[in-house]
Amino acid sequence: MKSEQSKQRVVYGMVVSDKMEKTVVVAVTRIVSHPFYGKVMRRISKFKAHDETNRVRIGDRVKIVHTRPLSKEKHWRVAEVVEQGEYAKSLS
Repeated sequence: MKSEQSKQRVVYGMVVSDKMEKTVVVAVTRIVSHPFYGKVMRRISKFKAHDETNRVRIGDRVKIVHTRPLSKEKHWRVAEVVEQGEYAKSLS
């Protein structure tokens, strides 16, 4: 039997906006192949994620996990900061 944590959807992305209170916008890049031509393309999806402590800044690489709906568009939460961005390093 699998553990509960392995069932959660986990993605890594870059924070592109932190203007909202306790919410960040995370851009997740994925690489897909065109169904007919086969060309490799880069696709970006943006997710709103809950940041309880307001510690995440623009440019940070973060790990986000899927969670219950927290608002109309917010279904993700920030699990950890993988790497601080240049903007966040200059503030500290």
